[in-house]
Amino acid sequence: MKKILLMCAAVCAVFMMSSCKSKESAYKKAYEKAKAQQTEQTVTTTTPVQQVTTQTVTPVTTTPVTDYSNVAVRNESVAFVEGSPLKLYGVVVASVTIKSNGVALMQKLAGQGNNSCVVQAQVNGQTFYRVVACSFDTKPEAAQKRSQLEGQYPGAWLLYKK
Repeated sequence: MKKILLMCAAVCAVFMMSSCKSKESAYKKAYEKAKAQQTEQTVTTTTPVQQVTTQTVTPVTTTPVTDYSNVAVRNESVAFVEGSPLKLYGVVVASVTIKSNGVALMQKLAGQGNNSCVVQAQVNGQTFYRVVACSFDTKPEAAQKRSQLEGQYPGAWLLYKK
């Protein structure tokens, strides 16, 4: 009985081994099919045409504001810390609590040609160092400079020295 069972297992193993073998004809058919698809793709390939569209761009013209009477100004009592002397109106670009940060920004602004300075202000018992990019004797001059600096320093505001 064991011999018959062993013979059946051997026959099944041989049959399974021979049936799993790939046929050369199957590989050849797949190769020929892929080759036909490749040649078909190269024949039907067309060159795409680029379409060029032109747009007319009209320049935007802006008129400078000459009336600065409605520009907001903060009145603060400040103490001079470092930099150029502070005039009546100043353009404040930053307000920091660490003096060295304010001085570093002031030096950067001074390197760009501004008459900048750092002033100290007390607000609700806390000390702030205001970085003034430049200062002027008149409000219109200060407001004009503030509008120039607002792109680089959003939130810049005017300070009136008490």
